Amino acid sequence: MSRSSFARSMAPHLLSLMRFVVAFLFIEHGGQKLFGYPVALPGPPIALFSQFGLAGMIEFCGGLLLFLGLFTRWAAFVLSGEMAAAYFLVHAGKGFWPIANQGELAVLYCFVFLYFAAAGAGPWSLDRLLGKT
Repeated sequence: MSRSSFARSMAPHLLSLMRFVVAFLFIEHGGQKLFGYPVALPGPPIALFSQFGLAGMIEFCGGLLLFLGLFTRWAAFVLSGEMAAAYFLVHAGKGFWPIANQGELAVLYCFVFLYFAAAGAGPWSLDRLLGKT
């Protein structure tokens, strides 16, 4: 087997692996907002029915769906939109460059989720198990 065919054969599995890692990291953002776990945010608890609380629910639930690979394309599309909104509502007003306005993580998540919306979950997913790829 040539190197290029080996790389092509591994690509779907690496897609699933990347989905696991990205979703796990994103679940932490939602968990932090909703439950103060794994690390509590500074300040008072977040009101569940606030803009920040809604973001936490989308991040936690969407991240969990993404981690499981269930309704992956739809969940990823919603998460991509949430990150685009987060960038423009929270970060863009602080300056043009994402590194300067601290929005680089929102931009990165936005485009990784957009990729998952197009590419799907990969072979290690409930979507694949249920035949919904």
